[in-house]
Formats: sequence, C-alpha cells, structure tokens
Amino acid sequence: MFVARHLQQDGFATLLLDLLTDEEADDQRKVFDIDLLADRLLLAKRWLETEPRARQLKIGYFGASTGAGAALQAAAREPSNLRAVVSRGGRPDLAESYLPSVTAPTLLIVGGHDEPVIEMNQAACDLLACEKKLIIVPGATHLFEEPGTLEQVAEHARRWFQRYLQQIG
Repeated sequence: MFVARHLQQDGFATLLLDLLTDEEADDQRKVFDIDLLADRLLLAKRWLETEPRARQLKIGYFGASTGAGAALQAAAREPSNLRAVVSRGGRPDLAESYLPSVTAPTLLIVGGHDEPVIEMNQAACDLLACEKKLIIVPGATHLFEEPGTLEQVAEHARRWFQRYLQQIG
C-alpha cells in the first residue's frame, strides 16, 4: 500500500489487489500457487482493459514476494498492453519457465540482507531476455522494514514506471 500511495502522489493510477481470499491466504499451497495468482492478475488486467475510464492507461505490474512471480508469469502469458514490471523482494524462481518469454521491461528490487532471494533474482535476471535491471537495496531484509528502505523501493518503482508508462506512443 505504501508503494501504491507513493505512485499515486506522482500521478499514477493504481489498482491494489489481494490475489487470494482471506481463507486462501491461510493455505500455504495457495500462497505458492503461481498459476492461480497469475490467472487472477490476468483477470484483473482484462477487466481494466474493458473499463472505459481506464482503457487508455498504460499498464504496469508491481508484485512483491510470490506476487512478483505471478506478475512475471502473467507478463509472459499475456504481454499485450503491458509496459513494465517491478518485482520487490520477489520470487521470480516460481515463474522460471516463463522468464525468457517476458517482453516488458523488468526491474528486480531485492534487499541487501536477503541473500537467498538475491541469488534467485540474479538467476532470474540472467533468464530474462527483455530490458532488465537488478537493484539491491543496502541494509534491507526481505520485507524492507528497515527505516528508509521501503521509500527507496517506491522511488525505484516510480522511476521505472515513469520511464516505461509515460513514454509517448
């Protein structure tokens, strides 16, 4: 929610989604069911593309943890109208087979103290064939709870979306 508010302050429209119901969120199998999460994200994208007030907007995905894996899979499965992806502390390994098919410019943001996730994101970055960038936020752990680290994530996301969603054409 913090990142969404930051993006809104810069003039971006945001749609904040829980991809699981409260009951599903308690089931670890569902939390890691990237196919299900990607399906739900794609449903939201299709709805957005038919919504008259949003039809002209350019679309970008921002996903955290397993949601980032879902965003990358969705980006590969239906790339139309998708201009950018930002992954925060993401699990791109959960969408590994889809990564070479992602065409939207992709920013991977990882905490400097989140060693296993750094390795996963470095491997994912190698598999991505699109324009890509990996940013490691010094001093941050997986949830970016350290003072100032989530602000850095929001600023990196803002710049990425500015670059790719506000382009003419």
